[in-house]
Amino acid sequence: MTYTTKAFRMQLKPGVVEEYKRRHDELWPDLAAALDGAGIFDYSIFLDEDTLSLFAVLKVKDGAPIGELPQQPVMKRWWDYMAELMEVEPGNRPKEWALPQLFHFAGRSA
Repeated sequence: MTYTTKAFRMQLKPGVVEEYKRRHDELWPDLAAALDGAGIFDYSIFLDEDTLSLFAVLKVKDGAPIGELPQQPVMKRWWDYMAELMEVEPGNRPKEWALPQLFHFAGRSA
């Protein structure tokens, strides 16, 4: 399988870290299905506690329909649900700052 790795930064508002984590711990099954259907097979979000920046890394199968994900009703509902916790664009899509890859190590066991 071939895939692309995407990385980006998002920004939390102060005082919402635990709520952000709780909501992701209870990820809706229909959202998980939409992410899977868009070809995302590995997705992690990390927190910089000093700045409240979120660092996301996802792997998506090459040729998968990830571009259709923002139009799905479940994705829009999730963005609305999360908007009070994050910096967002009009329409409640989280603001994202793309992060270019500068280094990658793939060991022999990869």
